[in-house]
Amino acid sequence: MAVSAPSPAIGSGPATSARVAAIDTHAHVFEQGLALAEGRRYSPGHDATLADYLAQLDAHGLTHGVLVQPSFLGTDNGYLRNALRACRGRLRGVVVIDPACTDDDLARMADDGVVGMRLNLVGKDVPPLDAPPWRNLLPRVARLGWHVEVHLPAARLPTVVPPLLDAGCDVVVDHFGRPDPALGVADPGFGYLLRQAGSGRVWVKLSGAYRNWPHEQAATAGAEATRLLLDAYTPERLLWGSDWPHTEHGYMAYGAAYEWLHRWVADNETRRLILGETARRLFRIDG
Repeated sequence: MAVSAPSPAIGSGPATSARVAAIDTHAHVFEQGLALAEGRRYSPGHDATLADYLAQLDAHGLTHGVLVQPSFLGTDNGYLRNALRACRGRLRGVVVIDPACTDDDLARMADDGVVGMRLNLVGKDVPPLDAPPWRNLLPRVARLGWHVEVHLPAARLPTVVPPLLDAGCDVVVDHFGRPDPALGVADPGFGYLLRQAGSGRVWVKLSGAYRNWPHEQAATAGAEATRLLLDAYTPERLLWGSDWPHTEHGYMAYGAAYEWLHRWVADNETRRLILGETARRLFRIDG
């Protein structure tokens, strides 16, 4: 299904302010009928349109957002890039790309507002990041100033983070690092993530707690993980993302995800830094 770019008018609103107040750093947009990737773990049964996402930002007083390519769309980032072009200045993007893509491909994505690439390795083998073609791609990504966002179980972080750092890339770790639900913060992989704070080049997203723990435990477990991450990383390298539209967890609501952040980070100034300055710098949002 061909999807044209949404009207730029729907990107108007609070983002016209020169002041960056709060940034949601992890959300997805898509529609049914888009071409889906082979080997996907999930197929959406609903739409998550740009207009709906902007309405969530507006309703919760958030000025900017970051769209992340969902795994089920593979390397076809067309829908995401259309959304970025429709809302220039308000949105940034993180794409999934073929390692053989050209410099021109990367430049065009950067012009659209892309600032990072994603490695979603849940249920997948880790690619040979220190061998071609990845060894050729990663320095080019780093030269653009993009980060590499990684999504995989915490136990596998030690196989991914070092080659990315060695290639000169900044690293953003999704969803608290995805600790084992049975181990929580005692997961050795989560301990490894805490130690990576010393690199100064790793960020962690406080997002998708329900992907790590049963829903009834997610808020409390997320608070414990946030406390440890704050001690290690400080607000200068922690981010918050709604994970809207909470794929595979349809019971979750945007407002609940935002309220969890306020429970996890009760101090207003600390929360302001996470939502504002930290995200603004990493995602290169003017304001």
